[in-house]
Amino acid sequence: MEIVHPALERLQVRIGRSFRDPMLLLTALTHSSYLQDHPEAGPHNQRLEFLGDAVLQLILSEELYQLYPEEREGALSKCRATLSKGRFLSLLARDLGLDTSLRLGQSEEQTGGRQRASILEDALEAVIGAIYLDSDFATTRSVVLGWYGPLPLRLPALVEDENPKGRLQELVQAVHGNNALQYEVVRADGAPHEREYEVSVRLHDTILGTGRGTSKKMAEEEAAQAALVSFRAAPPRPPVA
Repeated sequence: MEIVHPALERLQVRIGRSFRDPMLLLTALTHSSYLQDHPEAGPHNQRLEFLGDAVLQLILSEELYQLYPEEREGALSKCRATLSKGRFLSLLARDLGLDTSLRLGQSEEQTGGRQRASILEDALEAVIGAIYLDSDFATTRSVVLGWYGPLPLRLPALVEDENPKGRLQELVQAVHGNNALQYEVVRADGAPHEREYEVSVRLHDTILGTGRGTSKKMAEEEAAQAALVSFRAAPPRPPVA
């Protein structure tokens, strides 16, 4: 069986892996909500996500172990967590085009599921699991590390982004004072056990950035990260006295 849909063919090119069993890729892209509208569509991606998470952890652990022979366990664990945390994985998923290829139910589609960080993270891990089942560990390792690029170059920028709220506060308070930034929950979707928040961060009356996450803290961090990008591009001027 071959995937003939042009969008999925393009996705395989972006992923860097042509699947021998394209149904594995299709399953990796299938959110559980899709089966509510299409019960005949086959399995969703949660089992593949479970497998892919473990494979990703091993890939990163092995690579970091080889790259940094003098580092202790704690430092290596911190680096691995930085590379495998949800916000970064969701950004990586968007870079690969998974957001436009997901199969979602109508209700999830209407509530912004295609950009939901948790859904994108799960889909990326599911794709990793699918690649592993379709090939072997060595192939999966090569594909995944290709997505990341050279880790010694990637890690410093990610570590610098570990505390986006703190860095944004440092940039702002020197000019605008300690209490100029305000974080506000503008939307909360989903059932209580799977809530996702949208948060905006304001500087006086100007929205600097917005973010989404499965916790208010995660959404605030994503909003701060977005604000840092705009702040660097055009730093707001201090208020006129």
